[in-house]
Amino acid sequence: MKKILQLCAFIPPTGAGKPQYAGKRQNSYLRNMDFGRVDPAQLDEIDFKLPAEPALNKTVFKGTPLKHPHVYLGCSKWGRKEWVGKIYPKGTREADFPDQYMHHFNTIELNATHYKIYGADVIEKWDARAKGKHFKFCPKVPQSISHYSNLIDTYVQTTAFLEGILAFQDHLGPIFLQLGERFSPNRRDNLYKYLESLPHDLQFFLEVRNPEWFSDLAIRKELFDTLHKLNVGAVITDTAGRRDCCHMHMPITKGFIRYVGNGAHPTDYTRIDDWMNRIHYWLQHGLKELYFFIHDTAFSPEVAGYVADKLKEVCGIEVPRPQFLSRQSTLF
Repeated sequence: MKKILQLCAFIPPTGAGKPQYAGKRQNSYLRNMDFGRVDPAQLDEIDFKLPAEPALNKTVFKGTPLKHPHVYLGCSKWGRKEWVGKIYPKGTREADFPDQYMHHFNTIELNATHYKIYGADVIEKWDARAKGKHFKFCPKVPQSISHYSNLIDTYVQTTAFLEGILAFQDHLGPIFLQLGERFSPNRRDNLYKYLESLPHDLQFFLEVRNPEWFSDLAIRKELFDTLHKLNVGAVITDTAGRRDCCHMHMPITKGFIRYVGNGAHPTDYTRIDDWMNRIHYWLQHGLKELYFFIHDTAFSPEVAGYVADKLKEVCGIEVPRPQFLSRQSTLF
């Protein structure tokens, strides 16, 4: 932990205070679930076509295909009760969801760490569940840092968070920092200084949501150029109501895609077809690592199954595929 403390040393420890969790977890979770949602009647009217490759990508992807790129497919949570009897055996308790989940997926977007800073003792128990598996946990930076601090005076929270998640050891995947919609480019100096302070031997990704990061071309270029310089990845969020967040910028040769489905609507699958063509292109030009997360709650297994099939068909990549207990659950 000495290295982490040194790298975060510029952040003054005074005034850090305790993480602000009480009373905010449920409302924050619901806001995240609703981000970019639209009336289902509007889905057929939305242009879901992925944007063209940004100029930055052409400077990043200058390689040739890797023999063994690392591709991971997962969801944003261990599961829902609707998955019991679908991919989880009947009678599965919620406490056993993590063990069942790891039979079907090889990564998880760990949102639990967004709402609470866990110590190494808890993280070690999660890590033990993945023992012997090629599985990655992708923890989300706590909201006490990302949403309630302006990224100032975060020494205590950042250090405690990193000390805890390092207990994942080889099962630790990328760490992602999601900024709220109110975090505008007016505070970008705080953001860039914070990113510079983070340990260079851990992989971080950033998700921004304020529309000004995308609408102002100069600010957008500055953002992704800075991420490229710092070796920080950019989260791409594909959701119906915020097409600007599906920006397609890849500042490094690693990808982190948050795909928000719409209850197995037909557009969910045509969108995935488009994604497979783009991923294939990236793979052909040196993509090293990809994390593809399904945000669709009850129907995530169906959508993930389609993604797994298409990765194999289009990209020649095999990832674990959700195994359904009955054929009726397959909607495609």
